[in-house]
Amino acid sequence: MSGSLRRSSLWIALAFWLMSALVQAAEVRNVRMWLAPDNTRLVFDLSGPVKHKIFTLSNPDRIVLDLKSSRLNTSLSKVNLGKSAIRGLRSAAKGKDLRIVLDMKRRVRPKSFDLKPNDQYGHRLVLDLFNGGSGSAAVKKAITPKAANGRRDIVIAIDAGHGGEDPGALGPGRVKEKVVVLAIAKELKRLLDAEPGYKGRLTRSGDYYISLRGRTKAARQSNADLFVSIHADAFKDKRAKGASVWVLSPRGATSEVGRWLARKENSTDLIGGVGSVSLEDKDDVLAGVLLDMSMTASRADSRVVAKHIHKNISRFAKMHKPFVEQAGFVVLKSPDIPSILVETGFISNPDEARKLKSRSYQRKMAKAIFAGIKAHFKTRPPQATVIANTGPSAGETKSRYKVVRGDSLGGIAARHGMSIAALRKLNNLKTDVIRIGQVLNVAETAAVKPVASPVVQLSHYKVVSGDSLGGIAARHGISVASLRKLNGLRSDVIRVGQTLKVRPGPVQLAKVSPAEVRKKPVRYKVSRGDTLGVIAARNGVSVKAIRKENRLRNDVIRVGQVLRIPAS
Repeated sequence: MSGSLRRSSLWIALAFWLMSALVQAAEVRNVRMWLAPDNTRLVFDLSGPVKHKIFTLSNPDRIVLDLKSSRLNTSLSKVNLGKSAIRGLRSAAKGKDLRIVLDMKRRVRPKSFDLKPNDQYGHRLVLDLFNGGSGSAAVKKAITPKAANGRRDIVIAIDAGHGGEDPGALGPGRVKEKVVVLAIAKELKRLLDAEPGYKGRLTRSGDYYISLRGRTKAARQSNADLFVSIHADAFKDKRAKGASVWVLSPRGATSEVGRWLARKENSTDLIGGVGSVSLEDKDDVLAGVLLDMSMTASRADSRVVAKHIHKNISRFAKMHKPFVEQAGFVVLKSPDIPSILVETGFISNPDEARKLKSRSYQRKMAKAIFAGIKAHFKTRPPQATVIANTGPSAGETKSRYKVVRGDSLGGIAARHGMSIAALRKLNNLKTDVIRIGQVLNVAETAAVKPVASPVVQLSHYKVVSGDSLGGIAARHGISVASLRKLNGLRSDVIRVGQTLKVRPGPVQLAKVSPAEVRKKPVRYKVSRGDTLGVIAARNGVSVKAIRKENRLRNDVIRVGQVLRIPAS
């Protein structure tokens, strides 16, 4: 009797083990494919986490994907391979494991990673196949479009949010944000390309996914003068409605909706998936660059163009707020490109979803953004552009600049290739205090008369802790663009100890008057738009000296803070 019970117990244990094994086996429930210009992405929807291994075979080219303790519960034949590099998909059981083989048309470089569940998807295995045998997108050298007279077009980077397996927000009737915003982006590009002096560049031209940092990188590679990200988001409350225009907030969002939207938009890399670097590719120098004068100028320009677009959209659509809003969207954090984000409406609201699906409404939205861009660059055209050439003649010695929120005298001087002293003298300013709406005379570099000295010798400057490219440029009376060109820099990132070539502009050669030399420390109250680098350059001292005088551990300062400026 005891032997019979023992045998029964063994059979029960074996059955339980077999059932457990079946429960633990993962299922491949679906396979989706997205075709991008530089890669093909396959997404395997799984019932649970799975260990996998990938390797390649040649003659003929194949990619083999082995999934541990898994089985296929879908048909691979239904995957539309289209114009991808994949010739065919096949599978076979390998004991308890599953093997999927990709027969390739040509050699590619595979990269795979897992993604954890989120609000829209469960466990996923992503397989990216990069063209050209490289593990990432090939970097193309941007060619800035130029007119016959050698002047260039103003380049606008147009970013249609989401894409590929990341549909973005979903509205009534399964209307997808990614589809709506791509239609608006393409219409905006058409309007820009038809306007002399402008050129639109899409970060994505089809239904595929690009990481958040990849979008800003694409804008930088296009030498963009402005980055416009277009979205049509949703909110947890379907009654929420209204379009909105956003710029980067230095401290946080201006509303509860802003905080929610920022969290949602910034988590898109968890939906689209960028492997092990998902949301971890934070720019290590971003905190420092935000203090840079170039970032201050970019944010000031962002606010100006955002106001134009907000005003235009408000003429035909309800606005969520009567002002431009601020939040910490990742795509707005380009330190050197003015960037805005346009929420064309809440796609979760049935009425607004119906409008956003409409072709006529999409065209109306694109026209409003286009008109705002034109209005901005009409008064603030970048130098050496076709639009800038349609303004005052090159022989004029003065042009006029209207001060906006966030501006500083140092930033305006650097933007126009002048020294702060020259800008003060040109406007009879006794101090560096300026007010919003004030109109200043500014001299273009080409209009400054050359000094008698036939040759200006280059000098060198060694970067110290706390320095920024904008601060160094302002200190030596040249523009940030000139400093980059002089040193062959592709970005504004510099390192401590780096030696830079600096060439004083003609306006800097005048001697400083004795009145400008301080023998005693003075007090300075920080105002909006100030950075430690700009304050140091304005007062003729180093950032390190100000930090030491005030016992600062870093370069972070706040509006209203009173600093002691050491003797110069």
